[in-house]
Amino acid sequence: MEGLLKLSTLVIVCMLVSAPMASEAAISCGAVASNLGQCINYLTKGGYVSPACCSGVRRLNSMARTTIDRQQACRCIQGAAKALGSRLNAGRAVGLPGACRVRISYPISARINCNNVR
Repeated sequence: MEGLLKLSTLVIVCMLVSAPMASEAAISCGAVASNLGQCINYLTKGGYVSPACCSGVRRLNSMARTTIDRQQACRCIQGAAKALGSRLNAGRAVGLPGACRVRISYPISARINCNNVR
């Protein structure tokens, strides 16, 4: 139940953050949340990165084809990171793509300037 509440909060925050950009980007915050939802426990509590989490990371990475897509995904991730607040382990967040053997062009962080993502 707690995981469902976290995921619901993540989806709502992502929808609010993406509302102004929804017409420009192909990626929605709902898609980001559904792809990264399996990573929440790892990002907040630790343990191991599940295959489902890495599958979502890879799927999201393949969806982000254009600069606008990557910037929108960044904004969604940033909004989710801010929503998780102190529960988010920043080191695990930054290391998540590497743990899943995925290369992305920006770090997962609440502080990144998503306008600079290319």
